[in-house]
Amino acid sequence: MTRTATDTKTTSAMPTGTMSGTPQILLAHHLKQLKLPTVLREYEKVARECAETGVDHPRYLLRLIELELIDRERRTVERRIRAARFPAVKSFDTFDFTAIPGLNKMLVLELARCEYILRRDNIIALGNSESGS
Repeated sequence: MTRTATDTKTTSAMPTGTMSGTPQILLAHHLKQLKLPTVLREYEKVARECAETGVDHPRYLLRLIELELIDRERRTVERRIRAARFPAVKSFDTFDFTAIPGLNKMLVLELARCEYILRRDNIIALGNSESGS
């Protein structure tokens, strides 16, 4: 096989880890060093899915990075909730709307989506004082 100057330049520009060793071991090490646990956990599964559906390399990488970002955001929220030391973690999933019959459940859930912020709508919440618990 004859090598051209272009081949040599491309090969010499590649990091040494990509040219030798077991790729999975090196990749796992590098991803741990870069603190990308979701990419480490998901790259093989996403690679298989992308190969089966004919997804190109940039979109494969995009899917992996999106998974990492989503997981980081989830962990950040969990960490902040723990740091806040709430006596109990509550969500709309567990909220008992029947306890307050006059409360419009659909309106509350719509407001919880916060779309009014993007529309720049004003919101006024009225109610009796000391109605919270």
